[in-house]
Order: sequence, then structure tokens, then C-alpha cells
Amino acid sequence: MSGFTPINPRPMLQALVDKDVIIRLKWGQEYHGKLISVDSYMNIQMRGADEWIDGKSTGNLGEVLIRCNNVLWISALDAAGKEVEMAG
Repeated sequence: MSGFTPINPRPMLQALVDKDVIIRLKWGQEYHGKLISVDSYMNIQMRGADEWIDGKSTGNLGEVLIRCNNVLWISALDAAGKEVEMAG
């Protein structure tokens, strides 16, 4: 019988600090920008954040704070602005 082993996401999030990321919220909005910090509750601070709704940019919001319980997923971006495949 195979078992499920939970993985702590904090080391991955800390590795993304000062890198460009995409953060998707539960309601479909995405925020593209530089991850500045993550606290112990996994609240997220971004700088240079652009908001995307339905695949279209709605503008630059600058510095934002995203509460942890709103986040659906987080992905790193490479230098070309493409999502990075993250393996666990």
C-alpha cells in the first residue's frame, strides 16, 4: 500500500524570494511580479505586480500583499517570462 507524504511548501516559497512569479487566486485572477517576502502564515508580498484577468492584463498595481488563504497556486517564471516546470 502506498502512502501519501505531505511536503512542506515553505522551502520552495523561500527559494522563490527575489524571483519573478505568477500567483493565481481562487477566483481566477493572476498576479505577475517579483516575490519580495513570505511570512510564517504564507502571506505573500510582491513588487511590480501586474493583475491579469481572463488572460488579459488589467494594469500594474505596484506593491501588493496577498493573504495566504486566497492563493490557489504559485509558479516561478524564467528570464523569458515563461512558467518554470516545478517538480517535487
